[in-house]
Amino acid sequence: MMSTASIRPRLQPAEVGNWGPDTRSDLHVRIEPRERDGIEIALESRVEPYYGESILTEARQVLEQLHVQRAYVAIHDEGALPFAISARLEAAVKRAGLGSGYRVLPEKIVVPPASARDRMRRSRLYIPGNEPKYFINAGLRNPDGIILDLEDSVHPHEKDAARLLVRNALRAVDFGTCERMVRINQLPLGLADLEEIVPEFPDLVLLPKTERPEQVMQVADRIEQIKGRHGIDRSIWLMPILESALGIENAYAIATASPDIVAMTIGLEDYTADLGVVKTAKGDETLFARQRLVNAARAAGIQPIDSVYGDVADLEGLRQWGMNSRAMGFEGMGCIHPLQIAVIHEAFAPTATEIEKALKIVAAFDEAQQKSLSVVSLGSKMIDPPVVQRALKLVSRARAMGILQQSGMS
Repeated sequence: MMSTASIRPRLQPAEVGNWGPDTRSDLHVRIEPRERDGIEIALESRVEPYYGESILTEARQVLEQLHVQRAYVAIHDEGALPFAISARLEAAVKRAGLGSGYRVLPEKIVVPPASARDRMRRSRLYIPGNEPKYFINAGLRNPDGIILDLEDSVHPHEKDAARLLVRNALRAVDFGTCERMVRINQLPLGLADLEEIVPEFPDLVLLPKTERPEQVMQVADRIEQIKGRHGIDRSIWLMPILESALGIENAYAIATASPDIVAMTIGLEDYTADLGVVKTAKGDETLFARQRLVNAARAAGIQPIDSVYGDVADLEGLRQWGMNSRAMGFEGMGCIHPLQIAVIHEAFAPTATEIEKALKIVAAFDEAQQKSLSVVSLGSKMIDPPVVQRALKLVSRARAMGILQQSGMS
């Protein structure tokens, strides 16, 4: 029989977080387990005269909830908010081999209503999951969605710490009207991410490097299991990211793998690397993949969403890419800097000419409906039903964007 000592976690000094002159809204924690009873905390903070006692009080409460009784803890604070302090302490404690089986959850804000399946997703702003300084003001530029990223933007050694930060942010940070998204890691690591984030009601989960429908099914099944354990009855949507030749080949099978999929997007950096080609500003090398994704998404009845535009300084290039993307059938794209959001929204907005034409078609359709006519005509031209449906959708989208009211059209 294995002894209790042999299965006890190995205790060791551990640290997590950041500190220094270039750090803000974060902290660094180092914990050293000790043999003797008692907790000793050393605090250095730029706001110590104002918040030193509250930081120490929170630290003691977190350590108590994690059942830490013997340790020396050094905290270097750079203006971190309570949700970040709690997450950093918990990560350090667990790296030290303590606190197993326990969580410390910050006070929960009022959770916004679940996002609609067909809501606008013109822009989604990526936020590195291990950088709390970006969390607080992420919604100020009004992106349609905020992506708290646990994958590419997080160093492999920091995945555990980022997971706790994102979990706490979902509980404690008000992202306004933005859809609250999380990009998990590739499977199987992404399943551990789900255990922490699903109980905090993210609106949508992005699945990176999806290549087969079975991967989507595995994530969807795990989400349902977690929801069942926690009594969650609200929807959590899925957005697979296709980033390889195999993923593109399986686009329709992936798009229809779960009824919880509402959108599908593409990652062009990884896709071009998989092809062994250079990613260019014009994007001819990715045209096939993007068209195939749009077609598969439309066939599946979900939203096609384009990749990010990597050159943050080239806003005119972004504008052209966005306009071409919309012309191809995409409904939005990702962004990696807040300055890109307004440009993307402009690029994906219908033009005044398009709106005027659509309004005339809708008016003709309404008139035909009132007269019980089966044929819709505009002047001397017959209007086919698909054209009417496209016009109705464009007008609805323009109203959702506020463009009709802004321009005085109705």
